[in-house]
Amino acid sequence: QLQLVESGGGLVQPGGSLRLSCAASGSTLDYYAIGWFRQVPGKEREGVSYIMNSDGSTYYADSVKGRFTISRDNSKNTVYLQMNSLKPEDTLIYYCAAGSSGLGCLRALEYDFWGQGTQVTVSS
Repeated sequence: QLQLVESGGGLVQPGGSLRLSCAASGSTLDYYAIGWFRQVPGKEREGVSYIMNSDGSTYYADSVKGRFTISRDNSKNTVYLQMNSLKPEDTLIYYCAAGSSGLGCLRALEYDFWGQGTQVTVSS
């Protein structure tokens, strides 16, 4: 079964950068669209970005356009989220997820496999 593990979170000052990684095992990421989500504990997860497996096309929520970049390296079975110009409102737990529906979306219910999450804190 596909397993996903996020890493790269931490504490950064406003305007700083972090790169999150989503490492997969048990299957190749080439079979899945990969989405990044973020969540305040106890609330619904907010879609941030996704990248398709079919053509590599990407999508970003308006709140992160121009600041975040999603990419994938199939040879390393890893998806990345480069986060620049970070703001205090980006302080959330970030999750990666894999979906096999063939339809790109930022709806959490459309994804089948989830990582454990990594904390991002943006504070001075």
